[in-house]
Amino acid sequence: MKNYLIIGGSSGIGKSIVNKLSELGHAVYATYNKTPIQERDWIFTKQMNVLDPIVNLDFLPPTLDGFVYCPGSIQLRPFKRISPEAFVKDFELQVLGGIKILQQILPLLKSGNSSSVVFFSTIAVQKGFNFHTQVATSKGAIEGLTRSLAAELAPEIRVNAIAPSITNTPLASNLLSSEEKMKANANRHPLKQIGTPDNIADAAIYLLTEKSSWVTGQILHVDGGMSSINS
Repeated sequence: MKNYLIIGGSSGIGKSIVNKLSELGHAVYATYNKTPIQERDWIFTKQMNVLDPIVNLDFLPPTLDGFVYCPGSIQLRPFKRISPEAFVKDFELQVLGGIKILQQILPLLKSGNSSSVVFFSTIAVQKGFNFHTQVATSKGAIEGLTRSLAAELAPEIRVNAIAPSITNTPLASNLLSSEEKMKANANRHPLKQIGTPDNIADAAIYLLTEKSSWVTGQILHVDGGMSSINS
């Protein structure tokens, strides 16, 4: 049994990661902001807002084997309509929140055995899309952070990120709110499908476990082929 911390484990991809780790027999320490997580055997939960000046993680064990930072937002607007303050707010949630947590738990990860950190980026960092400047700015920082930390924390801790395309989660509900939108978005991908939380969670499980023991500093694209194939 290993110990994993999932920040933002109450819905979407985070919820799927929590469930999959639990099913594999690991202890999962998961936080939520508004929607509670059902506690059961070896799933321990705590309400937390990563934007608070101080975050309390006193429910964690003495060692951690992995950490996943799931909080994010998708605000798609024309660049001219996005205030500098909106960029800062998005950066605080998607980047600084993860940095704040990781700095606090770094001693716990170093006490683990070949611990792993998983962040989330987006396909929009490497493949430009209209109206994605806000999310791509924050997630671009995540990709830089991932590679830099992978170098600094090796060999004790591996650091990777997953860059999905659009995934059928509550976060993307406005973009997939009708059958027409679902079909149109699916058809943009070579595999003609919308990603599911389980698709992305399976990639996270791979990066968290010893199956990826020789993988660090990578941005793993799980995007139905959109980033590399012209359909």
